[in-house]
Amino acid sequence: MSKKNLEKIIWGLNFRRKKPTDVSRNEFLKTVLFFESLKEKQLKKLASYLHERRYEENEYLFEVNHPGAALFIIMRGEVAVELPDDHGEVTQFAVIKAGEFLGEMALSDESPRSASARALRPTTTLALFRGDLNQLAQVEPEIACEIYKTLSWIIGERLKATNRNINLVKKGA
Repeated sequence: MSKKNLEKIIWGLNFRRKKPTDVSRNEFLKTVLFFESLKEKQLKKLASYLHERRYEENEYLFEVNHPGAALFIIMRGEVAVELPDDHGEVTQFAVIKAGEFLGEMALSDESPRSASARALRPTTTLALFRGDLNQLAQVEPEIACEIYKTLSWIIGERLKATNRNINLVKKGA
């Protein structure tokens, strides 16, 4: 298995649970796996901390090596996760669709982004910024705790997938 295929598999862990439809923000949040442990009342409180953003086709949500600041949940549209190489060639690792999310590592620290995210068509997202999550932790610690538990689980799942795929690459070598 090539490094390119390995990265596609890892980025392909999109954790999508239910297919969203054109519904209210609160109804939409119920369809997002990242928030599935939250009760309806908690989702309503969380919604006030989310920032709706719109992107035109080919506009970047974020770029590789820039500091991470937010988790993005795709409400409408599609986003390509891409990485340019040293020669200017771009490899697309995944396409993130409505109901899916990306950039979750930014909730934990300011590490540089490991890839770029570009809207493939007009796209609407909900962004949860690290600072807003920190503020939420002060006023609604139960909600923040559930989000951090989910973040830990997702990071763990991605790490396990990475380890499995590295082992496959080693066995194939």
